[in-house]
Amino acid sequence: MRTTAMSLKLHHLGRTAAAHPWRTICAWLVLAGAVFALAAGLGGTPQENWDIPGARAQVGVDQLREHTPGAGNATATVVVHDRDGAPLPADMLKPLADRLGALDHVVSVSPPRASADADTALLTVSYDVPVTHRDLYQDVEPLESAIAPTEEAGFQVELGGDLPETAAAPMRGTGELIGIVAALLILVLAFGSVIGAGLPVVVALGGLAVGSAGITLLAATMDVSTSAPMVASMVALGVGIDYALLLVTRFTEFLAAGHEKTEAAGRAVATAGRSVVFASATVLISLLGLRLAGLPTYDAFGFATAIAVVAVASAALTLVPALCGLLGRRLLPRKVRRARGTVGSPLMERWATRVGRRPVAWALLATTVMLTLAAPALAMRTWPQDASAQSSELTTRRAHDLVADEYGPGANGPILFVVTASKVSEAETESLAASIGGRDDMATVTPVTASPDGALRIFSAEPTFGPTDERTTELVGDLRADVPAGVEVTGTTPLFADIADLLTTRLWLVVGFVVGISVLLLGLVFRSVVVPIKAAVMNLLSIGAAYGAVTAVFQWGWGAELLGIDHPMPVSSWLPILLFAVLFGLSMDYEVFLLSRVREEWLDSGDARESVVRGLSHTGRVISAAAAIMVAVFLGFASEVDVVVKQLGLGMAVAVALDATVVRMVLVPATMTLLGRHNWWLPAWIDRMLPTVRVDVTDLDDELDELAPTRTPVGV
Repeated sequence: MRTTAMSLKLHHLGRTAAAHPWRTICAWLVLAGAVFALAAGLGGTPQENWDIPGARAQVGVDQLREHTPGAGNATATVVVHDRDGAPLPADMLKPLADRLGALDHVVSVSPPRASADADTALLTVSYDVPVTHRDLYQDVEPLESAIAPTEEAGFQVELGGDLPETAAAPMRGTGELIGIVAALLILVLAFGSVIGAGLPVVVALGGLAVGSAGITLLAATMDVSTSAPMVASMVALGVGIDYALLLVTRFTEFLAAGHEKTEAAGRAVATAGRSVVFASATVLISLLGLRLAGLPTYDAFGFATAIAVVAVASAALTLVPALCGLLGRRLLPRKVRRARGTVGSPLMERWATRVGRRPVAWALLATTVMLTLAAPALAMRTWPQDASAQSSELTTRRAHDLVADEYGPGANGPILFVVTASKVSEAETESLAASIGGRDDMATVTPVTASPDGALRIFSAEPTFGPTDERTTELVGDLRADVPAGVEVTGTTPLFADIADLLTTRLWLVVGFVVGISVLLLGLVFRSVVVPIKAAVMNLLSIGAAYGAVTAVFQWGWGAELLGIDHPMPVSSWLPILLFAVLFGLSMDYEVFLLSRVREEWLDSGDARESVVRGLSHTGRVISAAAAIMVAVFLGFASEVDVVVKQLGLGMAVAVALDATVVRMVLVPATMTLLGRHNWWLPAWIDRMLPTVRVDVTDLDDELDELAPTRTPVGV
């Protein structure tokens, strides 16, 4: 069977780039300049879209926006408190309310709501546009200017509500910086070449820059979450370094084996480049699964990250061979330059041999470890994060705590009842409000008011417990079951309950789609039924362990203080789907890298055990270094202020660390040794149906040797 056309095309691409490096680099600079120019002229600005199509609470929000100016749109809560416990003077609150009312887009400021001891006042500022509007989102300077005179008078003033929460925990950008510095240090230590360490980082940053400009263009066509570029950078920086590192490593192997640098670059792209193509394809499949989550925000995350991944993969396939052509043997460590042979890792070879001698024991041990770490995930409770989860250093958290202390925990999550006047009479509405107020789980109910056009009647109720309480979801369900037709239960708390329920349900749809398509792709690539199913199961073990770690740290509070968390909290509802989609693709990267080399050795030798040993010896160091870089990047994001980013960073760091150690270094070699030839079992009728797409190089050498027969061993 001849090598596929893709292999030869990739070989030609690698040779051409290495033979004409400056031409390739200039072409990239022209491309980057064109993309940057388009982004500057036609690009958009990231824009949040927090509407939830299909959520029941969204119906009430839309009704409020239609009939009541300010209702259903952005709000801000201003909490004024006397630190000495003295009653607040009334003449201080009116000027504050006047200054707040004069701000742009403000339609109303509620009368001050005094606490029982009168030392605290609560003012609610209502706007005429959603919180995601460009004029408001993450802009609290007008509010800070309005409250400044009150603070200067000696009072404590804290800002809460959805508008201040958008700006409370800005990204500091430490994740990318930590990742870049860690990558350089790890690569220097692992490969003994400063030049070789810098090349993957430079290539990844170049691809990421073009990808960022592409995301700006995407923002001109759809709403792109302001958090999407951060997640895209996190993923693209990690995989970009991985892809470039894999290519550089393979280039040095061919160079050390005696090929001249242009041919070594061509062969590196023809072999490792195919792994990059299929690995990036699995990442893209996982990201496409985000569209099944049913939320516009996830669409933006998926598309933005996909653009960044395509950019860094393209940079790796073109810039790496070009730079390899320029640098040649300077990429080799000195000891390898003076030696003949490849750069496989004897340590990894000895480790794989040890695992292969007792595969059952190692497989059981590794499986036990992974299942134990995943066990806490069975108790995971999800809820969209609010100000209560943030650091006490933030004004939004202090405002939340003041409200809870002075007005009761339910004051932070009032539930709105929107009544359609044409369907429910005024008397029925008053009766409903009275019955809601008589419930044991309700603290207060406001008087019924009507919208300006009389189409709606509105009242709110405050539960006796806070929004993140375990009883909240059941409460919302009970209220909806009790209200008559024409009444919508809405507000932030019911909307959060809907989000938690929707994402829990959609998680399994996303998992099924991503796993199913990925298994089919791996089956196509590796010509096996066993390998892709086993890979999917092991990836799910890594993700399960990540879920378990996040649950134990954030929900149970184990070691949470190390991340600056001062109390237990639910796991963010946004996390499970996003974490799964990103991690499944990254885990498949490592799977493709390792199994591609194992399959090469298997087809070359026919020795099932030895192919695993040799495959791991050649890829183990690359996978370990790449994983260490990714862990550093993700832990850098875990150091950010925002709790959701902390959870995402920790979960991804744990999953990658376990995937590259327990899974790739223990479970994979142990199970592949146990299964032997059965790893590559494929029924003949399926084999005939599948197109030929191979990632091995067994037949590649013969064809390429005809093109480049001259080989000079290193050191000769």
